[in-house]
Amino acid sequence: MDILYFAWVRERIGIPREKVETDAATVADLVAELRAREDRYAAAFADLAALRVAVDQELADFDAPLAGAREVAFFPPMTGG
Repeated sequence: MDILYFAWVRERIGIPREKVETDAATVADLVAELRAREDRYAAAFADLAALRVAVDQELADFDAPLAGAREVAFFPPMTGG
């Protein structure tokens, strides 16, 4: 599965994207796996209220299932104008 990081999430983790093998059932499970990797991931995912997620380019919640997903993207909330 491809994981994409945008804006300050990318800055904290230090990479824009990576490919991961995961058995995570939901986005929240994936986040738990990533947090456990290293401090930089723990810092990036410390406050989930400050993050948005998209699964296969569609906005999703952290309880969204990952079965069959090919891409998950994490980014801060955006405001329009």
